Amino acid sequence: MSSSQGDSKLLVTAVGAAAMGAALAVMAMKMTENNNKAAEASKPIYRPRSIVMANDPKETTPSLQRQDSGNLLFPHNHEEKMRRRIATRYQIEDENSSPRESVTVRVPATSANVGPGYDCIGIAVDLWSEVTVSRAEKFEITAEGEGAKEMPKDFSNYMVVGCKAAFEAAGKPLPTLKYHVVSRIPYARGLGSSSAAIVAGIVAGLVLAGHRLPCWGSEALLQLAAGIEGHPDNVAPVIYGGIQLGIYNGSRWMTERVPCPAGLQMVMFIPDFIGKTSDARGVLKDTVTREEAAYNIGRAAMLVHSLCSSNLDNLKFGVQDKLHQPQRGEKLYKYLYPMIEAAQEAGACCAYLSGAGPTVMA
Repeated sequence: MSSSQGDSKLLVTAVGAAAMGAALAVMAMKMTENNNKAAEASKPIYRPRSIVMANDPKETTPSLQRQDSGNLLFPHNHEEKMRRRIATRYQIEDENSSPRESVTVRVPATSANVGPGYDCIGIAVDLWSEVTVSRAEKFEITAEGEGAKEMPKDFSNYMVVGCKAAFEAAGKPLPTLKYHVVSRIPYARGLGSSSAAIVAGIVAGLVLAGHRLPCWGSEALLQLAAGIEGHPDNVAPVIYGGIQLGIYNGSRWMTERVPCPAGLQMVMFIPDFIGKTSDARGVLKDTVTREEAAYNIGRAAMLVHSLCSSNLDNLKFGVQDKLHQPQRGEKLYKYLYPMIEAAQEAGACCAYLSGAGPTVMA
């Protein structure tokens, strides 16, 4: 009998506990529901906005301006971020494709050949010229600074040649333009003044014409510039900077950057006379021996390896050459090899004839 009473008490206790648990669960559900309703009521309302498509010229970008606090971007708003990037890019591209009245281009000097890298290796040098090209009623070229008196003031000037090539690429006639040069690159001294003029003219012409050239995979700017110059060793570092190794692969010009060792500095000896590239090329032989070819191949490889590995001690071997420096040193620049030896004895890692001369670079 006592056992039956104990079971009854346990049963009553279990039922009571179950009922209490159910009541607590119901109360918790109601409280959660009330909290959710309150949160929904206080949640800010975001209204959908129109999307600016990059290929829709009728769409403008006023919606990109902040209207209210609801336009703030949060980390999870990836689609809105992308939409704004596309809209901004479309606006910039549209602006860049508009013809301009005037443009100023800055271009650096270059040091080409670098010993054995004849017509294929060049270095950008921290000397900059500024070229301003403007639409005008009368053709005119004015210049100030280095070589202002010597540079041609007619249509043979490479700035004009480059600008004409740019308008031809855009499919437009060359308008009447005036050119003003603030030259800090010594003229016809083996520091790439002609290549700087070519690139400056092309870039200025593209801007004035409102025309864009393809880049990745085609490098159309390099094709235009190297096509005018005839080799890439100067124009490539003008365009891309740094140390460039360029070749012609049979169908197009191509160039790649060679690493520049940290802290590398260049010292120039710039004579006070002009060195014409035509004269410098005129003293070269039309043929080379197998021994000369092998010599230059090995030195060019050593030069590139020394730059890539930052082994400055080997640069003096990497800039040795038999294709053009001995001939030019013998017939045009008697001071070349005595100066190379003096520079290395004074502590220079190497020294060589810059471009076609007469500048010597250490």
